[in-house]
Amino acid sequence: MTAVELPAPVVAPAVPAVDRAVRPTRARDGRARLLTVVLWVALGTAFAATCAVRGLPTDRVVLLGWVLAGLGVHAATQGPRRLVRLLLDWLPLVAVLLAYDASRGLADGLGMPVHVAELADADRWLGGGVLPTVWLQEHLEADAWRALATLVYSSHFVVTPLVLGVLWVRNRERWARCARLVVALSLAGLLTYVLYPAAPPWLAARDGVIEPVERISSSGWAVLGLPKAGVLLDHGQGQVNLVAAMPSLHTAFAVLMCAVLLPLARRRWQRVALVAYAVLMPVVLVWGGEHYVVDTLLGAAYAVGVFLAMPALERAGRAVLRRAAGAAPALPWRA
Repeated sequence: MTAVELPAPVVAPAVPAVDRAVRPTRARDGRARLLTVVLWVALGTAFAATCAVRGLPTDRVVLLGWVLAGLGVHAATQGPRRLVRLLLDWLPLVAVLLAYDASRGLADGLGMPVHVAELADADRWLGGGVLPTVWLQEHLEADAWRALATLVYSSHFVVTPLVLGVLWVRNRERWARCARLVVALSLAGLLTYVLYPAAPPWLAARDGVIEPVERISSSGWAVLGLPKAGVLLDHGQGQVNLVAAMPSLHTAFAVLMCAVLLPLARRRWQRVALVAYAVLMPVVLVWGGEHYVVDTLLGAAYAVGVFLAMPALERAGRAVLRRAAGAAPALPWRA
């Protein structure tokens, strides 16, 4: 009798457990990416609408707020702990800068006289009897220069907040040191503004103290085909302290950001670009009627001084904290 071979049962291929686990993960990743896109689009729309209504933001705290909003979007997809860390890290910095802005009118309340002629006289001495601002405006009229100068000038309002934001994402220790430098430089500038309020060249010219000088730092937007941007920037400039010429914090922060980023520059062209930016900023400011040469020199000196003094200040601060901790009385339940 011949044996009949039965066909082997068909077994459905088993779905690996790994595949079953990956599917929900992929779904979550897809939702996270969608949420990120939605949040970035919403933030970009809000920024564009704000600029259209109120002008380009030129206030450091406002710009810092927009950077924080961007960091919030970045942190939102990384869990609540990242958001908490964002708040804990940035709130002290924002509080100090808010106090800085709130006290910018303190000089008026104290009745401090506004210095107008002294800075012009110092620049005339440096220029051999000629105001550098007047000379530059007479000799630098090319459209290409106007466009470059406007871009350099306008970059001041975004470079420092952006550098802080990028450093926070990539290297929190470097961010903390940069934040301390920004706060120290802001406070040094504020103290000087209170004790020595000074008028910029364009304001001195308007009052007839010096030769005619135009405020042309935003004139390059028309060359770039963006005249509306110039109007928005002018609107934002009208909301800042008009007698905060000495020192030039535009120059100070350009030099400070150069000093902060130079150690991170890996290529020669990056180092050249950073140094060129720090040198070009004061030239643009003097040409545009925003600052005298002496303002820019003092601003650069402030930046270098703060940068060099910060390590010693940090060591002194840590020593004070250690002494305070050692002198604190022991708690009864720890005795």
